[in-house]
Amino acid sequence: MSSRTKVKSAAQLMSRAIPMASLVEVAPDAVVSRTVIAKKVGTVTLFAFDKGQGLSTHSAPYDALAWILDGTVRITIDKKVIRAKTGDMVIMPANIPHALHATQPFKMALVMIKEKSA
Repeated sequence: MSSRTKVKSAAQLMSRAIPMASLVEVAPDAVVSRTVIAKKVGTVTLFAFDKGQGLSTHSAPYDALAWILDGTVRITIDKKVIRAKTGDMVIMPANIPHALHATQPFKMALVMIKEKSA
C-alpha cells in the first residue's frame, strides 16, 4: 500500500505496513487526532498539530508514551521542558502534569497502556 492510499477503517490497518505519519494530516490552526487501536488495556492515537497548537496542562491516570513521527514539539512535564523531534519518544508519567506545544507542525503517536486493577 503506498503512503498516498487513504486508509479509512481500522480493519484496513491490520496485517500491512503503513507509514504511520501518513494516517493523520496537519490542519491549519488545529489539532487533529485519529485513534488506531482502542482496547480495554490501552490505546494508540495519532495526532497532528499545526504550529502554535498544543494540549494544555493536564494529567492522566496512566503512563503515556509520545512518539514523535514528524516535526518538533516542546513537552513540559512537571515544569521540566523537553524538546523532542522526529524519531524521539518521551514518556509522560501517570498523574504528573504535562503539556505539549507545537514549535512547528508536528505529528505524534500517543500510546497509553492501562494497568490491570488488583
